[in-house]
Amino acid sequence: EVQLVQSGAELRNPGASVKGSCKALGYIFTSYYIDWVRQAPGQGLEWMGRIDPENNGTKYARNFQDRVTFAADTSTNTAYVELTSLRIEDTAVYYCATRRNSGAYWGQGTQVTVSV
Repeated sequence: EVQLVQSGAELRNPGASVKGSCKALGYIFTSYYIDWVRQAPGQGLEWMGRIDPENNGTKYARNFQDRVTFAADTSTNTAYVELTSLRIEDTAVYYCATRRNSGAYWGQGTQVTVSV
């Protein structure tokens, strides 16, 4: 069974950084990209980018490319996202996902709250 298990909620001040993880279970980690998506309160899904765990190749959405970094550790089948210079408007639930022809598998989400 494919599962993506994400790290727990985080609370940060503006200007800080946050790092989240996404552990892949039940499939060959290097065979599929991991996408990162977020959803701010009352907003739709916003794609942040993706990583190819086979070679750590990345593609970042333009809105995030200066502040986000993806990484993948094939020894633990875990993907990571780090967002720097946090702003209040970065408050959101952050999801990892892995796509298939039949659909996508999603992590349970990580709540990141940025507050003074």
